[in-house]
Amino acid sequence: MIGNGGTAAAGGSPRKSSHSRKEGGRRKDSEMESEPNAENLWSSLLSEVQTSRSAQLASTKSLLVLGDKESGKTTLIAKLQGNEDPKKGSGLEYGYIDVRDEYREDHTRLSHWILDGDPSHANLLSFALTETHYADTTVLLCVSMTTPWNIMDQLQNWATVLQDHIDKLPLSSEETKKFQGEAWRRWVQYIEPGDEQELATSPTKKAGGRGPGGGNGNGAGGDQEEELELEPLPEGTLTRNLGLDLIVVVTKTDYMTELEKDYDYKDEHFDFIQQAVRKFCLQYGASLFYTSVKEDKNCDLLYKYLVHRIYHFPFKTPALVVEKDAVFIPAGWDNDKKIAILYENMHSIRPDQYYTDVIARPMVGIGRKQQASREIEVVAEEEQQFLGRQQVFLQQGLPASGSSPGMPAGVQKTPDRKVLGSPGVQGSPKKMDVTPGKPLGANTSEGVLANFFNSLLSKKTGGGMGSPGTPGLPQGARPGASPQPDDYKAAVRSDAAAELDRLTRNQKKSLASPNSSLEGHSASDC
Repeated sequence: MIGNGGTAAAGGSPRKSSHSRKEGGRRKDSEMESEPNAENLWSSLLSEVQTSRSAQLASTKSLLVLGDKESGKTTLIAKLQGNEDPKKGSGLEYGYIDVRDEYREDHTRLSHWILDGDPSHANLLSFALTETHYADTTVLLCVSMTTPWNIMDQLQNWATVLQDHIDKLPLSSEETKKFQGEAWRRWVQYIEPGDEQELATSPTKKAGGRGPGGGNGNGAGGDQEEELELEPLPEGTLTRNLGLDLIVVVTKTDYMTELEKDYDYKDEHFDFIQQAVRKFCLQYGASLFYTSVKEDKNCDLLYKYLVHRIYHFPFKTPALVVEKDAVFIPAGWDNDKKIAILYENMHSIRPDQYYTDVIARPMVGIGRKQQASREIEVVAEEEQQFLGRQQVFLQQGLPASGSSPGMPAGVQKTPDRKVLGSPGVQGSPKKMDVTPGKPLGANTSEGVLANFFNSLLSKKTGGGMGSPGTPGLPQGARPGASPQPDDYKAAVRSDAAAELDRLTRNQKKSLASPNSSLEGHSASDC
């Protein structure tokens, strides 16, 4: 047996060597034959890489924009496009936004559909949202801060319009469940920026359904086991799951300052609005943005978030809730406990109150139209300017050291004020009102001026120029005697005030010819 074994071993060895020679020859032949095949393999790999690079950004993605008229839809999309001259369309408007990936040197076009604010055009949604592009569509619901009392009604109305259209699509129950499951995963797999490493090393990451594959809400799907591992959602979250990626945009937040000034809105009113909108977003699994194209708030952030959700671009901005006019809440971040923080600032408002009971429609004016009516104001003239002009009127002919009498504070500003700034000769005396029993000069502007000049002459000459019957004497003074300083001041002040009041009351009446009457009285007085 040993010999046989040895013979077998000895005989087996040459058989192996001959077999190995044959194998070596075959390998050389196969290597020589595979050289051209290897070149073809490398060229095919390069072509596949080139093809995959050009198709990295899908061209089938689209954006559907819904909202009432004047809700800022066209202006917002134009801002995202970089278009500085937006033009409103009608019906269903189509356009696109250029999307570029600078890192991979790739670009594509994000289509957008803007539906007219008239709900009667809802039938046009059949062109914008179809069953074939359902998963590729992102929906923007736009409401405006210019009419905060309509925000919740508008959101509910457009959500109903969207739901009615979805019900008409020929989607099977399996497809509907698939889309709803993807929306569920997008919500649950949200990761706060900065928490990626912590979640990657956590042993309970799979139990929460927040593995690294989920990313920052990028919607990366998982297998059936991962779907079963998703944690249950809190009560009130995704109760109206449409299977779409929704983003609620509150536009024109720069109008908040006008609401504070014109309608006496307080911080608690804006907190009440925010908590109501955030509860709506919880129900539909939507993100929330407060934007202002006028002040360029959150517009760039909205673009970055859109390309992140649609094309999975990196996005590292956390939720923003500090500034009341620049709020950003990504889908998956919010919950009832975070919303309850707003309740702390509501002292006179309860969060469970009906929305329109707190944010009521104003009785007069709607939106920015009210602002124009409030701007009509009567601007009072500066006091010193008014008194200075009256001083010029009263000091005409006085010595440099003469004191100017004060004017009543109740004289109103009239368009004829500039006429009264002249000494009186260029002024237009009104129709003479003659009172029986009194001299003519005591009831007219000419008489007031005559009394004024004669009183000055009486004061200057010590009574030498005065004579009985001279109309320049103050009322109640004896003829021939010089008026006392107090009587003089009182007379001049009362006469000037009376004349100004009379001119103000009769400013709209026809003017009489002033020069002939005034020259005649002046000649008689001299």
